[in-house]
Amino acid sequence: MNTPQEIDHALEERLSRRLLDTLIRAGLVFALVWLCFHFFAPFLTMMLWALILAVTLYPLQQKLAKRIGGRQGRAAMLIVVLGLGLIVTPTVMLSSSFGDSVHELINGVNDNTLSLPAPPASIAALPIVGKKVHATWSQAHNDLPAFVRSMQPKVSELSSKALSIVASLGGGLLKFLFSFIIAGIMMAYAEAGAPAMQAIFERVAGIARGAEFTQLTTSTVRAVASGVIGIACIQALLIGISLIIANVPFAGALALVTLMLGVAQVPAAIVTLPVIGWMWTSGDYATTPAIAYSVLILIAGSVDNVLKPLMLGRGVDAPMPVILLGALGGMATDGILGMFVGAAILAVGYQIFMRWVDDNPERSRQPTAGDSVAMPR
Repeated sequence: MNTPQEIDHALEERLSRRLLDTLIRAGLVFALVWLCFHFFAPFLTMMLWALILAVTLYPLQQKLAKRIGGRQGRAAMLIVVLGLGLIVTPTVMLSSSFGDSVHELINGVNDNTLSLPAPPASIAALPIVGKKVHATWSQAHNDLPAFVRSMQPKVSELSSKALSIVASLGGGLLKFLFSFIIAGIMMAYAEAGAPAMQAIFERVAGIARGAEFTQLTTSTVRAVASGVIGIACIQALLIGISLIIANVPFAGALALVTLMLGVAQVPAAIVTLPVIGWMWTSGDYATTPAIAYSVLILIAGSVDNVLKPLMLGRGVDAPMPVILLGALGGMATDGILGMFVGAAILAVGYQIFMRWVDDNPERSRQPTAGDSVAMPR
């Protein structure tokens, strides 16, 4: 018979081997996951945006498919073509305008051909920073080359950052283009992909909660993408096109500012009203064109009042600060495309986290105010 010491030694060896096997398997799984993420990371933002587009446009694709005899692939292709024509083309125009504006600004600074108007006297009356801003602005107005030389390190840094932003716009537009095409493929094969996504949620959250989390994620993505991002994009594109038609300088940059303000739910009047004021005071526009351009810009700036009741009717449960933080964080990490993805993903994460917080089993076991509680004897 084996002694107790021999039995313990054999048990220890078996446990050691199993532990070693488990650690080796876990290490191999971790290495495989890391390699998959390493090779997929360059396409992660693009694929996420394609998935968001597919989820958002799928109801429209289904309606279109019913009208053409249930042809899913052809309906998806029509949506992609229309999307590229109505969204990508104006976006390319605005990006080109933004790049030209940045190049003109940098060339004007380098060639000493740029001039600044005199600062208004009201600037000096602003509390705390008014006098300093007025003095700096006056220095730049009186002798811009000397002002640029005094700010040379900062100007060089800002110029390099501006050029990098312009260069990244081209890559962002290509990613946006491919994302739209991939979204069309996802919509064409959505009938097979939807059960797979629900199976993933069931594996993560359990069979009972899988369908609920799938519905929650889908509704949140559609609400944020159409109700917040969609309205901001449409308004920014319309304002940008209106500024290009009115020959307003820095139209692309102003459209980008409008887009960021729209995501943050800030009125576009912050951009449009100063532009209209500049048109009437610059002396470059006759009365009739100034009136026509002003009306056009005002209409483009107020289009969100019409779109919000139509596209935001389903409601966005995530707080706007969460969406804004996701947009700003996504833009800081992955550019313009990351702004859209960050807003949607952070809103989905917030909704899932808050649903998990509300689903507290201990809270459900707490007696309500009307329940009778047995008193100990």
